[in-house]
Amino acid sequence: MRRDIPPLAEVRRITQKKRDAWWTVLLVDPVATPLVRFTAMRTRITPNQITWGAFLLGLGSAACFALADWKWLALGAVIYHLSFILDCMDGKVARLTGQGSVFGAWLDFVFDRIRVMVCGVALMGGQYDRTGDTLYIWLALAVVALDTLRYINSLEIFKIRHTMRKQIKSRMRAARRAQNQAELAFMEDLLRENPSADIEQDLQRAAGEAPYDPEAPEDAGADGEAAPVAAKPQVIDLHQEFRRKFPAYLRARSFLLRHRIRAHLVSGIEFQMGVFMIGPLFDVVVPATIVSGALLLVFELAIIYKLLLSTRDFTRTIDSFEEQKTPVAV
Repeated sequence: MRRDIPPLAEVRRITQKKRDAWWTVLLVDPVATPLVRFTAMRTRITPNQITWGAFLLGLGSAACFALADWKWLALGAVIYHLSFILDCMDGKVARLTGQGSVFGAWLDFVFDRIRVMVCGVALMGGQYDRTGDTLYIWLALAVVALDTLRYINSLEIFKIRHTMRKQIKSRMRAARRAQNQAELAFMEDLLRENPSADIEQDLQRAAGEAPYDPEAPEDAGADGEAAPVAAKPQVIDLHQEFRRKFPAYLRARSFLLRHRIRAHLVSGIEFQMGVFMIGPLFDVVVPATIVSGALLLVFELAIIYKLLLSTRDFTRTIDSFEEQKTPVAV
């Protein structure tokens, strides 16, 4: 038995994400985190072995779905959720024990995609065999297509955001070399580092509008006068226009993040659970799949719209650097 595994409260701090899907926060972490501590303390199971276990359980779930009878559907739904709990545990064990690897991340990603595809085909194929309704064939294609679309969209948005941030940092480094300006920070990073903070206060602090604290100490210089305060980093907010158009979003997001729930309420996790848990468990495969798919599309479109507004903020930021470089005619 390992003696270096910390208490459960510390395991939660180390292994749980600062913000996560609401399904994971409410229905997975309360079970997965104690299991992670037990696994790390009492066994020699590696994260990759847990990934394999989650994948094999997923295949077992698909086998139950293919049998099409409601009792088998319900059993498949339960097994799928157990598979997802294991899928969440592998990363947590890796963070807790320091056994994470690049190959393990690849394995987890590939197995997740195969599991969704196999379960989608098995669930809809079983229902088609039972009823002869060709709608299930289209639903199988839709499940696989939506899961693929979500990952492609996520990857491309990440690449675009990375490119925008890289260009801004490059311009800022050039300006700093020329004018010895302050460091650069992104509002998105500040909020990510402290997701439970009140966003409106973060925005005020970033803009230099934080209220004066009379108890804050003032460093005096050699001549008795207050020493100059170190320059604060310049904060770039690439979601300024989005926040301005949707002020209620800030309050809702702040509330959710205080409970560790990300604002993207219907992501791939909720989509999978709607299709592979709620639908089979309550024998509502068709409506659960349609509703889950529609909600996933709505939130993906919202992310795309947010990206569009972010590119406008990016353009204005780049233009502001150009204006600073342009000499003023006298």
